[in-house]
Amino acid sequence: MKTIKIKPNLVYLFIFIMLLTVPFVSDSRTLLIMFTQIFLFAIFAMSYDILLGYTGIVSFGHAMFFGIGAYSTGVILKQFDSTIATLLLAVLVGAVIAGVISYLVGMLSLRLKSHFYAMLTLAFSGLFLVVAEKWRSLTFGNDGFTFSIPDPLKDRITLYFVSLLMMAGIFLLLRRFTHSPLGRVLQAIRENENRTESLGFHVLHYKVIASVVAGVVASFAGSLYVLTLRFVNTSVFAVDVTLDALLMTIIGGVGTLIGAILGAGLIEFAHHWLTDLAKVHWIFERWIIFFGILYILVVMFFPQGIIGTVRIWFGKRKIKQSAVKNDNNISS
Repeated sequence: MKTIKIKPNLVYLFIFIMLLTVPFVSDSRTLLIMFTQIFLFAIFAMSYDILLGYTGIVSFGHAMFFGIGAYSTGVILKQFDSTIATLLLAVLVGAVIAGVISYLVGMLSLRLKSHFYAMLTLAFSGLFLVVAEKWRSLTFGNDGFTFSIPDPLKDRITLYFVSLLMMAGIFLLLRRFTHSPLGRVLQAIRENENRTESLGFHVLHYKVIASVVAGVVASFAGSLYVLTLRFVNTSVFAVDVTLDALLMTIIGGVGTLIGAILGAGLIEFAHHWLTDLAKVHWIFERWIIFFGILYILVVMFFPQGIIGTVRIWFGKRKIKQSAVKNDNNISS
């Protein structure tokens, strides 16, 4: 029997084309907002996957970089004219600050074991949260502030397309990054750091590169996030934001990138769906309980995440088919 081979690139292209058609087949504002949030959180989850999935680094303060991008964009757009040029400058400033902070944090902690990095990122994230709460003349504290965005992005459909294109572009760039020789070294560090170092690679440098890339990409997600809300407050630095990225990455499949996108889609869809169900019955107001149940089910039935487990299934099936083919050749 002839085996049908599925090419991932064609699947990705088909999904992208389908997403492009969504605004033309549905005029639901809620649906557009939900998909836009999926795209930006997919970017954030992919940035976390570079650390956890491809380098084996656990971070508890990844929201720090998300918040840096969010506040940089919000503050600059509030202080200056809301033009496309100002927006690009704001996104660039956020990316540069996130890159510098991730470099400093990486150099301070990544020469030690990964849990020191996790603790230090958590401490730095808490520090930025305190600064955002206390520097009220700039950030307005926990109350936050609103700001204007460039006129072209005020249209939800335009913002939808910008978010989609940005997610697709970052996915392609990170995919190229992880398939490059540098990305292969990062995966070798994840599997066996000591052996990688014995081969002559300076492990610290590669870890810092991964940290900087993840921080910069996370800042892009933060910038997109505040554009959708036109509002920013200290919640962007909350630990819950990092935990969401961790949950999205694990559910979708660690070390797959596409799994981060799938995980973001599932989490955001579940969040919106359970929020709507809260109007039907009070029990759905405790939607975090159902998130916990979802996480438990995924760990039980998809221990490598959805994408990772599916790949294992296909791998076993391919091996089995090859074995059967070899047996047939021997018998003939």
